[in-house]
Amino acid sequence: MLLPGHHDSAWLHPGCESARVTDIDYYLEIARSAEQGMLDSVFIADALWHKPRSNYCAGLEPLTVLSSLALGTEHIGLIATASTSYYEPFHLARMFASLDHISGGRVGWNIVVSNSVNEARNFNRSAMLPHQQRYDRADEFLTVANRLWESWDEDAVIRDRASGHYTDPDRIHRVDHQGEYFKVRGPLNIQRSPQSRPFLVQAGASEAGRSFAARHADAVFTVQENVRDGARFRTEMRRRAAANGRTVKVLPGLIPIVGSTQAEADAKKHELTGMQAVDYALEHISMMLNVDITDCPVDAPFPVERLPPADSIQGNRTTYELITGLARREGTTVGDIIAHQGFGRGHLVVAGTPERIADVIETWVREGAADGFNVMPAVFPVGLTDFVSEVVPLLQKRGLFRTEYGETLLRRRYE
Repeated sequence: MLLPGHHDSAWLHPGCESARVTDIDYYLEIARSAEQGMLDSVFIADALWHKPRSNYCAGLEPLTVLSSLALGTEHIGLIATASTSYYEPFHLARMFASLDHISGGRVGWNIVVSNSVNEARNFNRSAMLPHQQRYDRADEFLTVANRLWESWDEDAVIRDRASGHYTDPDRIHRVDHQGEYFKVRGPLNIQRSPQSRPFLVQAGASEAGRSFAARHADAVFTVQENVRDGARFRTEMRRRAAANGRTVKVLPGLIPIVGSTQAEADAKKHELTGMQAVDYALEHISMMLNVDITDCPVDAPFPVERLPPADSIQGNRTTYELITGLARREGTTVGDIIAHQGFGRGHLVVAGTPERIADVIETWVREGAADGFNVMPAVFPVGLTDFVSEVVPLLQKRGLFRTEYGETLLRRRYE
């Protein structure tokens, strides 16, 4: 859930309610719509946008939103983004444990390591940690957080009125962690939550990110544009997870644009592309590539000669690789890159009838390219409403999707 939508120009769309991005009732309406469609979870993305003039950049803090959504929904999972680069393990472990209690075991954490120098400058730093160090810190962070979540045994609370003992101290354990990045005594000051720990999601596709996901994540959000690459990535992640004695679900991003006909869907897609703010797009792509392309005309060939080497990128390497791969194709213009990036930074975009979108989803699942999808509506709320009302019933008829919620705990729902 990236309000007002996953397209750069979503807030300009007449079907978008961008004036409500700080209205908690709006978040609740979206979550309830997703719950009505039997979706597994809602996911609240979070980022610090570098140029607020031409795009939405200021929403509610995700963990705060989850506490409200937990009370306003009954079944749907609730996932929020939080960074290991700027939180402390004790704080974050306590907050997610609290949310897991509040939601009855429905909370999840999208783990990010942060890749913006502008974000670093808000947290007493003048620069980001180097790429590998960010993942080293994240790895230690998860080690500490897991030990904190496990610091209370399930039967630690005894509430023995006769003895006057609320807990059994022998069932509550100190962490006593001393590492390169953190020193944490423990134990956590909240008892074990329904899931013990939150459902864990990760999205980095670099070598460090894949290794991290294989060690820690229950699911991976990934950017894949075709079945072949999706199947290759899923196979690799399943192999890496198995080597760590674990399993992992792979969920490619999907931006569905629903039309009653193919022509109508194509027109909707074209309309969004036509709304893009070129100055914003050029500035954003320049930041992602660590090179200035703001002087380039949109109809000019993309200046591949300006591209820096991959090993010099300390930001989002996944996006860097996607953009540079497209830029090196013969005939690619700057405008092509802008249009491509406008739709969710390279995620799979399917514009078509409900039947076509359901066909694509079925093909990816049947071909082993996806365990499910991270559905990313281009515009809220209309994009979600269209998907839930038009596509989900077709998937249910094909036996590809649930017709009622079963398992309460979010982690078990993904098993």
